[in-house]
Amino acid sequence: MTGERMLPMDRATAWRALNDPQLLQRAIPGCESLTANAAGGYDLALTAAIGPVRARFKGSMQLADVVAPHSYTLRFEGQGGPAGFARGAAHVSLAEASAQQTSLRYRVSAQIGGRLAQVGSRLIDAAAGAMADQFFGSLSALLAAPADAAGPTPAVAGVGFRALLRAFLRRLFRTP
Repeated sequence: MTGERMLPMDRATAWRALNDPQLLQRAIPGCESLTANAAGGYDLALTAAIGPVRARFKGSMQLADVVAPHSYTLRFEGQGGPAGFARGAAHVSLAEASAQQTSLRYRVSAQIGGRLAQVGSRLIDAAAGAMADQFFGSLSALLAAPADAAGPTPAVAGVGFRALLRAFLRRLFRTP
């Protein structure tokens, strides 16, 4: 899966945001915890639903090939019990589009197994795209919120089930 997003911030702010575990935990859909580990990466727990499969995943993320503030590769792996596993990598790059806009490009490759693999690639791609839409919407809203705001902002709270469902359906029924 590949994609590009325009972030309403300069590249330095975008880089800090994409490397801030507390901010990422609030922006990643279903993320319950994101903590630094001894290996220099992060352990995470999140709940995700892909089609009929809903599971709690525990896993880890590790940054590699870091070229601050331009790019990095995020390697990940997670186990969801009987639902299966996911592992792969996401290459993320940032480029200045203007003084207050940053172009973020990403390329994700992943392997899945277990019940997740039985769901079908089109459904998985649609769910992953919807989660990416929700993540970037939440990230932008969190960065636009006042610095002293605690908890999700109204804009983040508005990125709920209906928005996720619309994004999911758009991607599911998109012609290849």
